[in-house]
Formats: sequence, structure tokens, C-alpha cells
Amino acid sequence: MSFQNNENKKWANENFWGLSYDFDPQWDLTSEQKIIQTKLIQLCESNLRKNAIESDRNLIYPRKNFEALASIGLLGLIIPKEFGGMGENHTCATMVVETIARYGCASTAMCYVMHIAALSAILLRHHNNACIKNLLSKINNEVLIGTVSYSDPETGSHFWYHLSSKCEKTDNGWQIYKKSSWTTSGGFADWYVTQTTSPDFKGDYSDLSCFLIWKNEVKTNPATWDGLGLRGNQSGPLEINGVEISKDRMIGPIGDGAQSNDEAVDPFFLLCSSACWNGIAMGMIDIAKNHTTKKKHNDVGMRVADYPTIQDYIGECIIETNASRSFNFHQAKALDQKTENCDWSIHNDIQTLPRTQMLHWLWQLKFSCAKNVAKVSDKMLHTCGGTGYKPELGIERYLRDAKAGWVMGPTNEVLRQLVGKYALFGKESLDYWNQNINERVIYNEIKKMDNKTKKEFAEKILKEIS
Repeated sequence: MSFQNNENKKWANENFWGLSYDFDPQWDLTSEQKIIQTKLIQLCESNLRKNAIESDRNLIYPRKNFEALASIGLLGLIIPKEFGGMGENHTCATMVVETIARYGCASTAMCYVMHIAALSAILLRHHNNACIKNLLSKINNEVLIGTVSYSDPETGSHFWYHLSSKCEKTDNGWQIYKKSSWTTSGGFADWYVTQTTSPDFKGDYSDLSCFLIWKNEVKTNPATWDGLGLRGNQSGPLEINGVEISKDRMIGPIGDGAQSNDEAVDPFFLLCSSACWNGIAMGMIDIAKNHTTKKKHNDVGMRVADYPTIQDYIGECIIETNASRSFNFHQAKALDQKTENCDWSIHNDIQTLPRTQMLHWLWQLKFSCAKNVAKVSDKMLHTCGGTGYKPELGIERYLRDAKAGWVMGPTNEVLRQLVGKYALFGKESLDYWNQNINERVIYNEIKKMDNKTKKEFAEKILKEIS
């Protein structure tokens, strides 16, 4: 029985030195998507991978890599063809991010994830907005990089809870106040999708609105990011201090923020960031294969790859990473089916929200892929031995990049609790904005009080509401 794939994966003019297409789910891709994949691997070999080393060593934002991606149309990957984009779907986005992270640059891949997430937010509500349509038509040709700025310094990875932001209505539009603790591409992106509490906010933190902000309207400290890994992504604090913008730069109607989160930004971020972690895992396996099949122990006449322990490490990591990849592409296919192959025209009806139904599946996906890449990073370091500690091999950089997966919001701790509560008590138990009263806890605590303490507690409550 033959398992040989008829396609040859090339690296410059030679066969690729890592895993062949025999270990890639090529059946998930159309012929057009395979062409995109081939061009992108070539671009990684000629440009992106070399720039990744520079970005990591010198904390350089990978704009050169974005210019290279734009040269083959990828900044407009999910933009409809009527605006000059490629009109591609969730499956293609998954493949593109994984490919960039695996063969090219993980920092570029993560910045690209945020670009795709920002695109999804404006595409969701572009239909009757000339300002957004104009931006969409320029993005690829002018290399206009987008990102999302949703986090809050007071709520950490609960990025949907905006305590430090607000919006006020003016005669000409909106005045925006925003503080963000983490914004990938902060100060380097050309446009930003941000979220605040809605105009006329009355205390309900689920009442959110989204806005389009230009680069010259944000305050950041660019080029100061110095993290363990993903050192080119320049993620840091951002502030918008009372900037007044026109009415047409609200994305969607007032109060659309929660729907935008669940239908656009979160699904694309979770799907594509998972692909980034899978790409890093596969990239490390590629390096380990290349190293262990060439490194020889002359005293016993064996290559490192000849040891059964090394074969076990490689086999286990391939199996578990391909389980994560299969989950990733399965979710992408499901999203394609639910959205008529990522057709943005279905959202002319503002209540059409098919991706929202799959959100808890995407939480599971992110958890799975981030957990796997953390394990693979350790195993592949062990596989390469002492040489793996040397930056020249590349394992060391991939390992540091991989560690971001677990802690990137929503963190894996947050996600497993969300999934567990959803499964045990239903969706309403998630209580994103801390609105539901847990009477069970209240009455349990009151039971512990004596009459004097109960009276003091009651008086305190009455004083607060008087």
C-alpha cells in the first residue's frame, strides 16, 4: 500500500527539508487555495523567514513581511472581489495563517491574525457605509494594516468588559475615549477597530459600540515591546484621548458591539490564532526532522533520528498536532457551510449571526491548539538536544513564540471555565458582564451570620440604596 502524495513541496529549487505534503490535510483545500499555498511557501522561503530572525533579534515590526504578503494579494484575503480582494473563506484563512507561522514568521502570523479579525469587523457592517467601502478598496494595494484594540487595563483577558473606555455623542459624530492594555501592531497599524461602551451609557457594560480609528488618532509607545516571544508583534498599551470622529466611523449601529464580538472578531481571532499555534508546532517538527536525520553520533554510527526515543517524540507530536489541525480545519469548514462560503452579503440582514452559534466550539479549539503547541515546543527541544538551545537552529525562537498561545486572551484558564460552565449550567450562566445574581452564594453567606451581623449587613444595604 502506498501513501505517497503526488505533490512535491518545494523550498527554493529543492524538495522541502521538513515534512512532506503526506502529513498535511491537502484535501481540505481547493485547487485555487493550493496555488495560494504554494506561492506563500515560496514567499516564506525568499522573504518572511529571513525577516523573522531580524524581527526577533531587534524587535522590528514586520512591515516588510506585510508588504510581501500584499504582493500576492493576501492583505485582502477575505475582502470580496468587488472591492479588489480575493474573496476567500475561513478554510483559506486557516491555511494562510498556519503557513505563515510554520514556514515564515510567527510574529507576522499573529499580526496578520489581528488584521483578519479587524477586517471581519468592518466587513460585517460595511454594506451601507461608504467610508468602510473606501477603506476596503485600498487595503491591499496601499498595504494598509489593520488591528483590533479591545482589551482593558482593569479587566485583563476579559477583553469584552470595558471599564476604562467610553464614547460621547457630538454635533458631528462621536468623541472616543479608550485605554487598551494590549494592542498587537499598536502604533504600527494603519487603522484600528476599537470598542467602547455606547453613547448614553447607563451602566450596562454589555451595551457596546465599535469604531474605526486611524493611526494618527491613537497614542502608543511604538517599538518598546520586549516580550519572551512574538517579539516582532509590538503589542502594548494604547490610548485614544477624546478624539472626535465622524458619524460614519461607527461600525454598525449603536449597541452592536456584543454581536460584532460574537459574530466576527472572536470567531476569526480564535480560528486563525489556533492556526498560528498549529503552524508553530509543525514548524518545530520540520526543524527537528531536518536536524535529527542529519546529525550523526559517530561513536555508534547512528543518526539521532535512528534512536527509538526520537522516533517516538516525532511520531507523538505529529499525531497530536494533526489532531489539532484537523479540529482547526473542521471548524473552518463548518463556518464556511454556515456562511455560504464566507459570503458577507448575508449580513445585510443585521440579525443573521451564524458564526455566533459556534463560539463555544472555537473556545475549545483555541484551548486545544494552544495546549498542544506548548507541549510540542518542549518535546522538540528535547528531540534536538543541546543544539536546540542555539538560536541558529530555530527551535529556540519557535519555543518562545509558542508560549504565547496559552496566555493570550482569552487565556486557557478562562476558556476551560467558560466551556465547563456552559456545559453544566447553560449559556446564560456565563454572565460576561457580571449581571446575574448568584442567590445561592448570598444565602449561604447570610446563613453564617448571627442576628447582630445580619442587622448590620441589612442596614448597610439599605444605606446604599437610600
